Amino acid sequence: MLPIGKRSRLKVLREVSFGLILDADGEDVLLPTKFVPPNVAMGDMLQVFVYTDSEDRPIATTQMPLAQVGDFACLTVKSVEHVGAFLDWGLDKDLLLPYRLQFERVSAGQKVPVYINLDERTDRPVASSKLNPFLEPPPKGLTEGQEVEVLPFQETNLGLRVVVLNSFAGLLYLEPDAPVPALGEKITAYVQRIRGDGKVDLALGKRGPQAVKDARAVLLEALAKAGGKLPLGDKSDPAEIMSLVGLSKKAFKRAVGSLYREKKVEIFDHELRTVQNTDGQKRNKSKS
Repeated sequence: MLPIGKRSRLKVLREVSFGLILDADGEDVLLPTKFVPPNVAMGDMLQVFVYTDSEDRPIATTQMPLAQVGDFACLTVKSVEHVGAFLDWGLDKDLLLPYRLQFERVSAGQKVPVYINLDERTDRPVASSKLNPFLEPPPKGLTEGQEVEVLPFQETNLGLRVVVLNSFAGLLYLEPDAPVPALGEKITAYVQRIRGDGKVDLALGKRGPQAVKDARAVLLEALAKAGGKLPLGDKSDPAEIMSLVGLSKKAFKRAVGSLYREKKVEIFDHELRTVQNTDGQKRNKSKS
């Protein structure tokens, strides 16, 4: 079966006047001359992407798309025509998002979360912004605390709906002081809870004692690299803390509190310092 809409390694069979003929499981696929890399020999294996031309013939390119068939992605609308919207997916030929597969009407320049599938009638790769039909149930091996890659695709009153591991849906809860991830940008999150009905809750950071332990390690490493002093404290802005050490203010305060109780740091309004003197004297929290 031809790998339409997929990245593949195909063997060079022969040269023709308009490119190279590649072998795709016994079927010939053309790689046009403009995509032929230099110094290619017969029998070489080439990394290509196979799609269909305007006459529905299979064709290869050495351009690599932003996503392939079977992927969820967030793509930019280049234009809106009478058949639907055309999306930029990194190839010369744009990806069609037909009107019948649009969750809501889109406009040029808009970023749209989509699933890439093969059209049942033409076998062409097409996009669908109706994601639910392509989402699967969470796998049985999923565990709480597991680190996963997620793609945020919809804002809700509770948080962000995300595609987890390019497969199933989850809800990403956000702390009040945490920055809101951009829709369509893949990020790392952690499984917080797997509900009885199969729904999955996620968070940007780990929770519980392990989260405090990890945040402590982040702060101690940052302090060591900065010579024992960071421009972060009780009154620092949450965005500043996130930018400098990658922690929410809540996680930062929990980690600082743990380190302060062990007399490993001093905390001021806008500064955090490593304690150099470990003679056990009680230190009062200072104000700058």
